[in-house]
Amino acid sequence: MFRAKPRSLALPPGSSKRINEPNYEGIRRFILRLMLFYSKQSTSIRAANVIYRRVISQVDKPSVYDVLCLEKTFRTTFSMLMLYMWLCLRRLKVEGKEGVELGQYVYEIYNHDLEMRVSKAGVNLLLSKWMRELEKVFYGNIVAYDTAMLPEAKPDELQNAIWKNVFSDDGSPTYDATALPAVLAFSRYVRRECTCLSLTDKESMFSGNFMFTPLENPNV
Repeated sequence: MFRAKPRSLALPPGSSKRINEPNYEGIRRFILRLMLFYSKQSTSIRAANVIYRRVISQVDKPSVYDVLCLEKTFRTTFSMLMLYMWLCLRRLKVEGKEGVELGQYVYEIYNHDLEMRVSKAGVNLLLSKWMRELEKVFYGNIVAYDTAMLPEAKPDELQNAIWKNVFSDDGSPTYDATALPAVLAFSRYVRRECTCLSLTDKESMFSGNFMFTPLENPNV
């Protein structure tokens, strides 16, 4: 699974899945300019929303969990959210300060969405404490994945991080033999997706006009 040659994830110009900036004319455009609709901050926030929608469209698909033999729970969904956020932020960071700033907007939207998900899961008391703990977990995952992608990293470092952060119920480093094929397959998928994102042009990334590789097809 997931051995196909990497390719750009950019959506083609004619794709019905593209989301383009509204191009208003005349008095409407003039009024929107006065309301700072076209300011750098407003434009970045709209783009960040589109990027995060791409993350959510992948993470919320039942097929993602079916293919990997994972039960769709708050924990596994949170694990997938962190991983796909890492993929996006890692790619945006390549574009320097501009990409880091856009990534910060994406992170803020993710944080708001996560707070809503935590509340929906029934955590209403001590919500701020939960969010602080989840933030620590998020940054711990980011460091683990970044480290695993370094040139000097051990060959099994990424699959170990994926096992611990996605598949293991308690963060144990000891593998479950029945889960190992899915862990190895998903590790290949993540490495491939990193390469696919590196092949995706800046404009597509900054506008959110890209789609992650689906996890439905075992021949990908």
